[in-house]
Amino acid sequence: MSILSQSGHQAHADGDDSSAIASLKAAFEKQRAAFACERYPTLRQRQERIQAQIAMLVGNRQRIGEALSSDFGHHPKGASDLIEMLGIVGRAQYVLEHLEEWMAPQPREIDPTALADSRAFIRNEPKGVVGNIVPWNFPIDIALGPLAEMLGAGNRVIIKPSEYAPACAELVAEMVAATFDADLVHVAVGGLELSRAFAATPWDHLLYTGSPDVGRQVMAAAAANLTPVTLELGGKCPAVMTPGSVDAKNVESVIGTKIIKNGQMCISVDYALVPRQDIPAFIDHAQAFMDRAAPGYAKGEECTGIISDRHLGRLSAMLEEAGARQTRIVTLEEDPRVDPATRRMPLSLAIEPDADLRIMTEEIFGPILPIIPYDDLDDALAHINAGERPLGLYVFGEDDRVTDRILAQTSSGGAAVNTCALQGGLASLAFGGSGNSGMGRHHGVEGFREFSNPRGIVVRGRQPDHIDAFYAPYSKAAAMVDAALVAG
Repeated sequence: MSILSQSGHQAHADGDDSSAIASLKAAFEKQRAAFACERYPTLRQRQERIQAQIAMLVGNRQRIGEALSSDFGHHPKGASDLIEMLGIVGRAQYVLEHLEEWMAPQPREIDPTALADSRAFIRNEPKGVVGNIVPWNFPIDIALGPLAEMLGAGNRVIIKPSEYAPACAELVAEMVAATFDADLVHVAVGGLELSRAFAATPWDHLLYTGSPDVGRQVMAAAAANLTPVTLELGGKCPAVMTPGSVDAKNVESVIGTKIIKNGQMCISVDYALVPRQDIPAFIDHAQAFMDRAAPGYAKGEECTGIISDRHLGRLSAMLEEAGARQTRIVTLEEDPRVDPATRRMPLSLAIEPDADLRIMTEEIFGPILPIIPYDDLDDALAHINAGERPLGLYVFGEDDRVTDRILAQTSSGGAAVNTCALQGGLASLAFGGSGNSGMGRHHGVEGFREFSNPRGIVVRGRQPDHIDAFYAPYSKAAAMVDAALVAG
């Protein structure tokens, strides 16, 4: 099995991973032993652990921004603070606010005729030792965001950062080691061989965020140990502009989302479906927004660098292929140039590209936005449904009947109406994929439950009951069955 990067090419190995693999195995065994001694942490213990996580993030605010800029070549400070620090803090605080409620037993109905005063309930219990394989695009957020739900559920956690973001990987390892004992939270840093060993470890649950191709490989490795997995796998997320919806506000939402991380986001808009007659207006609104919000975008402070030279080359080749096939390319800034030192790349629209171009067959994961014209809304829906289910789907329009119809006739992991990507940023809202874009959910109560074992428990009461009807001889159950059938 080879572990690939989210951009689709093979991740490099950072030297010999043998010591990292040995460290991973030792940490895993230490955490298993610790879990055996503490299978159900108290509410107070869990709260203290999440509070320590929050303090760790706030105390390292500046270093987080510096590590992101080191790995990306350039990373806007405001985006570092908002997304990769404050966003995680808010998620952890949400878990703290609701943890007591989530941990409470959930009563289930029983038949008092048969079971008298017996009780039945679900108690969400820790799964045990949980692994988290982190991508390079949100190296702090995805390493430490799910941690609050994992710790809230009472688990112990080992995190594998991406080798494509080495400064962030080292920082996460250093922060965690200074905050938590290794038998509670540990960070395993290494390359390709460590990734292989990590996926094959017999976790009690494994979270992987990345590409569908690698998700299949991770799931195959996990299957050998019957390890349950949560897979967040991305895909080509469309924005559907319904007739009459192409205005400044809606186009701003599409373009503003596209330049978050310079398109390097799994729930970014991958392409836009636009009524044919509205394409000139879409381009004008997009240009006006960029001129106002980020003039000279690729040369300014608002542009995140592309993660590596190899990924930058991939995106450049996509644009070159489209241009060679006579696709109209509209780059939304004057004198558009790539800064090779910081790998900052301009945002380009590709107007009505051929369906077999790479920008239409691969997840783009960068600052290129294909604009696909349609003449009838049914054609737009057919285009979406002909592909794999995306992680996110975005619908713009003021007619609720039309937007509801689009949601009802498509499938995706999540969706948003008159905005983009917000479904992935709410601490209270389950986040995950469907089909090729993934399985399972994290964030909010669904995240707590994802990393919990919903243990069903029955407590027999003290009053006379009919439980002995299930024991031989079964002749005594006949009257009970007859009574049930008559009542039914």
